[in-house]
Amino acid sequence: MNDIYDFLKNSEVYYLATIDGDKPRVRPFGTIDIFENRLYIQTGKVKDVSAQMKKNPSIEISAMSGGKWIRISAEAVLDDNIEAQRHMLDAYPSLQNMYSPGDGNTEVFYLKNVEARICSFTEEPIIIKL
Repeated sequence: MNDIYDFLKNSEVYYLATIDGDKPRVRPFGTIDIFENRLYIQTGKVKDVSAQMKKNPSIEISAMSGGKWIRISAEAVLDDNIEAQRHMLDAYPSLQNMYSPGDGNTEVFYLKNVEARICSFTEEPIIIKL
């Protein structure tokens, strides 16, 4: 879990793919957190990405860092825990002007059934399953 967290944190920006009906949707994301031994991402309830993950929780994440890339497949599970929201926003103070714990818009999703592959052109892939 820490390897995935560190990779995404070092990447600063990763790309989150969701399914919108029969079309893929990809957008840049930047939040990643570990809370109660789970990986979390954050978004706003009013955003399309929130509705897409609720309708079909299958997501993929991709990022590059240090000449390597990561591909993550997972299920995004909404967690209404205010403490999880607080933990995330404490880790990303720049978001606190748009979001606050329990505001009705802040949402955090934990990643379940995670399979990650860290790859490069010169090394064997590292496969991580959570």
